[in-house]
Amino acid sequence: MAGTLDELWRQCTWALNNGDPRTDSWFLVHSPLPVTLLFAFYLLLVVAGPAIMSHREPLRLAGPLAAYNLGLVLLSGYIFYEFMVTSLLAKYSYFCQPVDYSQSELGIRQMASVCWWCFFSKAIELLDTVFFILRKKREQITFLHVYHHGTMLFNWWAGVKYVPGGQAFFVGMLNSFVHVFMYLYYGLASLGPHMRRYLWWKRHLTTLQLGQFVAIAAHSSYNLFAECYFPDGFNMAVLLYSLSLILLFLNFYHQTYLRGKQEKLT
Repeated sequence: MAGTLDELWRQCTWALNNGDPRTDSWFLVHSPLPVTLLFAFYLLLVVAGPAIMSHREPLRLAGPLAAYNLGLVLLSGYIFYEFMVTSLLAKYSYFCQPVDYSQSELGIRQMASVCWWCFFSKAIELLDTVFFILRKKREQITFLHVYHHGTMLFNWWAGVKYVPGGQAFFVGMLNSFVHVFMYLYYGLASLGPHMRRYLWWKRHLTTLQLGQFVAIAAHSSYNLFAECYFPDGFNMAVLLYSLSLILLFLNFYHQTYLRGKQEKLT
């Protein structure tokens, strides 16, 4: 037993010390402990928050919500722009791209740093759940919601720690593009019922979210068989994660947009 624990400790130490040295000192990157504690606190809020709010009036928070969502629209737009422009300037392949571990300006100051911003945005987006709790929108805190927010935090931490760039840029670029429209929708919805006539495109937003996961799954699948110097372990992890989200979003799509119509027909 002691030998097994020693070997596990050696492997953990090796993993911590063998990340990308360029990003190792960046905020929240060196160790998984800070993001693990953040996630544990997040889960505590998910469990205890609704109970704490059960005897309180829901908060409207129209102003803070509008500012929060607008901020994420701008941040997502910046991340998308940086991923796209840097990948084009560096002549990245959209089919197979190894990580540029050099100290070049495009390799570290732009591609690696925008990967960090993508990771950091996932920490900020945990506030989505906090706003749901404060507004007593408990029905919005679904398994899909918590799973997606929590796992994205760890996925992007691992990306910045070990593979800040390369194939990862494609995932971040698509995700940030979708988030521009997603947080625009949330921002408009937070302004009140009078905005409902402008929110007819909710179903199309869900389709766009599904489309990104299908594209990411296809992209990762291709690179498992192509001669590409990008870790197969990361490609496999991205593929399996994308498939899980496709299934969960398909279920959400069915429950939200199709089941009601089917019940009306029966």
